[in-house]
Amino acid sequence: MLRGAGPLMLRGAGLTHPGKLRERNEDAILTDPEGVLWAVADGMGGYGHGDMASDMVIDRLAALSDSAPAGPGLRMQIDEANRAIRAKAAEPGMNAMGATVVAVMIQNGAATIAWVGDCRAYLWRRAELRLLTRDHTVVQEMVDQGLLRADAREAHPERHVVTRAVGAEAQVDVDTLTLPLVAGDRLVLCSDGLTTALHDADIARLAGAAPTPDALCRALVTQTLMAGAPDNVSVVCIFALGSRR
Repeated sequence: MLRGAGPLMLRGAGLTHPGKLRERNEDAILTDPEGVLWAVADGMGGYGHGDMASDMVIDRLAALSDSAPAGPGLRMQIDEANRAIRAKAAEPGMNAMGATVVAVMIQNGAATIAWVGDCRAYLWRRAELRLLTRDHTVVQEMVDQGLLRADAREAHPERHVVTRAVGAEAQVDVDTLTLPLVAGDRLVLCSDGLTTALHDADIARLAGAAPTPDALCRALVTQTLMAGAPDNVSVVCIFALGSRR
């Protein structure tokens, strides 16, 4: 899909796969035909009904108006999803459920990213890959406190233990950031099923080589499957192509 966003033209795509070991895909993605709002949500399988929780997050985000202020709007919709998930979990016969999420809203050439948990957003710019989000995990807190080296976190047994999730608590704390996009930028949103299997160097190599967002999505998922794909894997890729005429 190709749409304008202020001075830029955007092309985007998304792909989700259950992986090689999971029977169900509890991830969900949002791809916006207007080129404004995109998201990846990862249902927490250990809670039960993870697919329902991720769908509820995506449904709330999809209801956000393209003209809404990005930061407040994203936080509001994720907060609504948090309340809806907790209300659903309180119904008879239901259990606790939750999801992690990363979303981006692109307006007037700027990308506002919101996230909860360990879904990630990357920016590939001028042949360099930058991690934009900070994982809300026990292991990331250990790294921040100097208790664990950053290069050791992927092998840590508690690397998947999140400290924030949509639906986990009465109030959800949503982090946001905003950055201007330039022609040539490539954004990658993903669930932790991707980053568990691939190193950042792999993501950077594939992001630089793919000719289109569709091709990059396919390459990332294919490489994850080749690496064993122990979890569901989902990815959304957005290319900033240049100025509109």
